[in-house]
Amino acid sequence: MADEEEIEEEGPKKKSKLPLIIGLVLALAGGGGGFYAVQSGMLFGDHAEVETDSHEEVAALPDVTFVPMEPLIINLGKGAQNQYLRFRAELEVGGEYQEEVTTLLPRVMDILNGYLRAVDTHDLEDPNALIRLRTQMLRRIQIVTGEGRVKDLLIMEFVLN
Repeated sequence: MADEEEIEEEGPKKKSKLPLIIGLVLALAGGGGGFYAVQSGMLFGDHAEVETDSHEEVAALPDVTFVPMEPLIINLGKGAQNQYLRFRAELEVGGEYQEEVTTLLPRVMDILNGYLRAVDTHDLEDPNALIRLRTQMLRRIQIVTGEGRVKDLLIMEFVLN
């Protein structure tokens, strides 16, 4: 009986922690080695060095001018969630057409004023509709000023309050 009591007191043998420690050391060494290999350029090419001796000629910017337009304040009416629209834009124009487009600005302002008053207020309040509105306004401006004179419409302010 004394032998049985000794066996029960000892219980199951504890497993060795040596494989766990060896695995941890190997994982750290592998991670460090992988980091060094990628960082030094041994794997996946050399990311650290960037060629700085390539002096390519940069093309000159096109001859463009920006013609500012007077701000428009549009009354949205009774059914709208907001009362007013404040709109300000600039026209991107080829340098040779700047004077011609500047001369036609009152007509452009009239077209935009009429268009923005005719647009449904729900379209003005929809944040995704600005691209469509911009395209429609640019097309109308290009018709008024003539093809090829106005390249783009840059909306500087589109505030509903």
